[in-house]
Amino acid sequence: MYLPGFFQDPYVEDTFEVVWPFASSGQLCRQVRRSKDMAMGLVSGRVAIVTGAAQGIGASYAKALAREGAKLCVSDIADCDDTVQQIRAGGAEAIGMRCDVTKSEDVSELVSATERTFGQIDILVNNAAMFGSLTLKPFEQIEASEWDLVMSVNVRGSFECIKGVLPVMKRRRYGKIVNIASGTIFKGTPMMAHYVASKGAIVALTRALARELGDTGILCNCLAPGLTMSESVRSKVNWSEFVSTNIASRSLKREMLPDDLVGALLFLVGPQSDFMTGQTIVIDGGSVFH
Repeated sequence: MYLPGFFQDPYVEDTFEVVWPFASSGQLCRQVRRSKDMAMGLVSGRVAIVTGAAQGIGASYAKALAREGAKLCVSDIADCDDTVQQIRAGGAEAIGMRCDVTKSEDVSELVSATERTFGQIDILVNNAAMFGSLTLKPFEQIEASEWDLVMSVNVRGSFECIKGVLPVMKRRRYGKIVNIASGTIFKGTPMMAHYVASKGAIVALTRALARELGDTGILCNCLAPGLTMSESVRSKVNWSEFVSTNIASRSLKREMLPDDLVGALLFLVGPQSDFMTGQTIVIDGGSVFH
């Protein structure tokens, strides 16, 4: 028997019950489920949307999910074909969609195409954001138009994507949403106030949604990367001092690569995190302790 509002996984094949005593009677506290598919991959049979996945960190997320058995919708404002072809070459199923996450009509088509193709949506990774294209500058030099653009992509983009997938996830009473924040919010990193503020909003959004969605079986957590040497960051030749200073702040003093984030992402979308929501995990080599 499932209790209304408790986490229900439609892929479950085997279950066992954990009973916790309340007052003088025993009540079903939680049902822990094990799937026979887990031996095949952490997310075998799941369907995932990853935004901002044409290259860099997003592409690494998408390919990692595919290796663990997920079917992928790879989304970006740029062409996604390279990522899609790499996933298919590895034997997984994938489609690519151009999508401006700030436009509700684009997101609606993204969700519809994914559901038409795969029949469901289980995982959303909100990776699309403005970062590598930004120029470091003092707060007073940030134009209002640039501030609004960063907020639109980094905050409204996640809002639109979550709003788009919720009806699909709610029908199945299952979903894993992973929002991507940044370690900068814990350090108050200077010279990019608009970016830091936008990622702080993502953590706040994650916590609010975790409370709101808990009874629907949808979990919402957050991954906060440190400075990662993606293609866009490596292209910033004038960021050498910024990168060096960041590495020096770490307990593990080396460059951080996109693949360093994969383990935490898989944990957040896999069954091991089924009793975890509203949390933020920092992956940055020990620069921030959170």
